[in-house]
Amino acid sequence: MRFLRTTSTARLLALVIGVTVLAAATAAIALAATSGGGQKPPPKPLAQAVRDALTAPKVDGVTARIKFTNHLVDSSALVGGGPLLSGGSGRLWASAGHLRLELQSTAGDVQLVTGGKRFLVYESQNNTAYTGTLPQRQSPPHRQSPPSLGQIAKGIAHARQHATVSGAIPTTVAGQSAYEVRVTPQHGGLVSSARLAWDATHGVPLKIAIYARGNSSPVLSLSATRISFGKVPASVFDITPPKGARVESLTSKSQSMQPLSFTPSTPATLAGMPRRQVKHLGSDAVLVTYGQGLDGLAVIEKKSGGQARLGGVSLPTVSIDGVTGQELPTALGTAVRFTRGGVEYTVLGSKPAGTVIAAARAL
Repeated sequence: MRFLRTTSTARLLALVIGVTVLAAATAAIALAATSGGGQKPPPKPLAQAVRDALTAPKVDGVTARIKFTNHLVDSSALVGGGPLLSGGSGRLWASAGHLRLELQSTAGDVQLVTGGKRFLVYESQNNTAYTGTLPQRQSPPHRQSPPSLGQIAKGIAHARQHATVSGAIPTTVAGQSAYEVRVTPQHGGLVSSARLAWDATHGVPLKIAIYARGNSSPVLSLSATRISFGKVPASVFDITPPKGARVESLTSKSQSMQPLSFTPSTPATLAGMPRRQVKHLGSDAVLVTYGQGLDGLAVIEKKSGGQARLGGVSLPTVSIDGVTGQELPTALGTAVRFTRGGVEYTVLGSKPAGTVIAAARAL
């Protein structure tokens, strides 16, 4: 928990974005051969398009030029984070359980590498490397065959109970014939929709984008602009922090059974939403969630030695019952952080700033 207590908001936000992008790309890259068609593919039912992608033949590796767009925050108000906050272009390599993303921008360079359970994020701007483990899903002991067409159709029907899901929209991405699906969640907060495009013949994901309400351009997107297929040398993924770099571990041992060292504020309702979960994050922090899905709120409370520090960040201040806090507004939601009575509170939600500030004042 030391990292959460001492990191700046800029770094924390950049790392959340970076690890999320890395995890999403790791989950999405199903290595496959290229169609190379460059023409819009014929119309096809979504279930069939997904089935064809899942049963596509695999290849040894993928190499691509990529573009990362980030309009989540006004990066001019934040110092640090480099292309993870301002966006950038670069390269991607993927091969059987390994992934590397390299982003460059005028604000600095970033390397994101994963192999198996571990990941590394290196920022050249401050010569700092962050290491940790990616969330692991429970997998069956033996490799399962792809779901049947009926099972996929049933899964899509279930998803449509919670979101509007488009059909398979014929398109082209990075010179490849592709299909795109658009998802609009029912409980998405300020998230309007998400889009995913993949190679029409062989199933490799080519673009993912997230949109905010009232914005026709994506606030976050990762897309291929050029792509090729073939074996990737193992040395490409053999990335270690440069000599002299500071290394921060983002992995802490689970201490969920230890009693808290302070009494958290966990009202039964917050901003009109019922409390859903209280989860201990060691002995000096707790996560409390309210409401449903992205329409809800999350509150992180942790023991603090003093006023919350947001080093290197210029953010609006806000009064929380006489205590000065700081507000981080983004296109997809708001975060408010303040310290009171030796406890640091961070309130986050995909909600307008007024709703999140009112929730902070109600704690």
